[in-house]
Amino acid sequence: MGYENATRSLTKVIEMKNITKKFGDFVANDSVNLDIFKGKVHALLGENGAGKSTLMNILYGLYSPTSGEILINGKKVNITNPNIAIDHGIGMVHQHFMLITPFTVAQNIILGREPTSKMSVLNMKKALMDVKEISERYGLYVDPNAKVEDISVGMQQRVEILKALYRGAEILILDEPTAVLTPQEIVELIQIIKNLTKEGKSIILISHKLKEITEAADFCLIIRRGKHIDTVVVSETDEAGLASKMVGREVSFSVAKEDKEAGDEIFSIKDLVVKDNRGIIAVDKLNLSLKKGEIFGLAGIDGNGQTELLEAITGLRKVESGQIMINGKDITNNTPFQVISKKISHIPEDRQKRGLVLDFDISENTILENYYKNPFARKGILQYKNIKVYAKELINKFDVRPKDEAKMARTLSGGNQQKVIIAREVSNNPDLLIAAQPTRGLDVGAIEFVHKSLIEQRDNDKAVFLISFELDEIMNVSDRIAVIYEGKIVGIEDAKDAKIETLGLMMAGGGNK
Repeated sequence: MGYENATRSLTKVIEMKNITKKFGDFVANDSVNLDIFKGKVHALLGENGAGKSTLMNILYGLYSPTSGEILINGKKVNITNPNIAIDHGIGMVHQHFMLITPFTVAQNIILGREPTSKMSVLNMKKALMDVKEISERYGLYVDPNAKVEDISVGMQQRVEILKALYRGAEILILDEPTAVLTPQEIVELIQIIKNLTKEGKSIILISHKLKEITEAADFCLIIRRGKHIDTVVVSETDEAGLASKMVGREVSFSVAKEDKEAGDEIFSIKDLVVKDNRGIIAVDKLNLSLKKGEIFGLAGIDGNGQTELLEAITGLRKVESGQIMINGKDITNNTPFQVISKKISHIPEDRQKRGLVLDFDISENTILENYYKNPFARKGILQYKNIKVYAKELINKFDVRPKDEAKMARTLSGGNQQKVIIAREVSNNPDLLIAAQPTRGLDVGAIEFVHKSLIEQRDNDKAVFLISFELDEIMNVSDRIAVIYEGKIVGIEDAKDAKIETLGLMMAGGGNK
């Protein structure tokens, strides 16, 4: 049918015409065109740093375009801030949520649009009724009295969506909405998107996940390095076709690795007990061991002790009892500095909270763990020339964009922030590389590169501890797979023999071994 025929009879609600955005000499968007139709899902697909979020930040009023124009319902508009976007019925759910965590769900949703009495006093009773009504209308069930800090990431995302709908959003921008969700939450989100389009809402979905685009989107705009490559009808293409348009070449979805015999044990955990922030046991007498030259994958649904386990290993959380060993040395309750000195590298779950200093530039972030060493420092004085040379090498090797070591980490896209962390940690030449959600928020080309990097570590006789909520990733990359449930290892399988049904059953608490 083709895009033109498929959209001919649809109602156009947004037109972005020849949008160009420059940051100095860097062109983030280069004369991009985008049309959004009523009751349809339009995906934005592109590599990390391709300009997708920039384009949506322009639509939401966070950036002003260098040139180009925006039309809403056929009328030209000048969106200079988010309040104007909201007044035009545009809402945005950012990749990193904009919630006040000590506030309740209801307080976050009504913030800035609070219902008041005639005396201008906050009418909390009406606020709770409004939140209940809107959540039931769209099937976004939440507890309005729960504090945001106490609810899951998936529930926080629902709050963000409800916040936009409460403000009257007819066009909803979702920026990498599944990056931090569990598989079940992703299924629920796709259903929520379908429910919203049935109500006549228009959805703009920024995503790297091709499977989700094929399941949820009607149309897809592909951007490569800021340029409009194509706009396709999603039902007329497939994941391979989308991927090749996105990166400009064929992408392998399978992970190529040679069979390799693992070496001696290098890392072990014995009878480990760790408590969570509430004082409840999250890791319960857990045992596991890793060998040189293997990738050991840990599968499990989020919230089964993975975070507490990682924090205990890396010195960020107290161990109640048990033992952690690396190269025959006990590192139980070591400080993070001591753990790093034992040649353990860590790609953390939360790149912004644990992986980067956002107000440092790229070059400073590449040496966070080695800033005091030669050639980065001499007699306690940082050698910025050497630091910049090193950063440029990593930027080129790991394809960080833009290729400017002086860029602040917070200005990078989420995927490029992740690349900076991976570049730093892999380049530290560890004996043990802990990779927690290493491909979260990355495009398929970057995922391919990360998987090759992990396998390269394994082939160089390093041990890789891979923690991921993506079961496909665990099965494709790992040599051995363990499943964690309620803080315990409930089964270990050779990856060659592992079956998705068996692993899934163990992840849900069945078939414990």
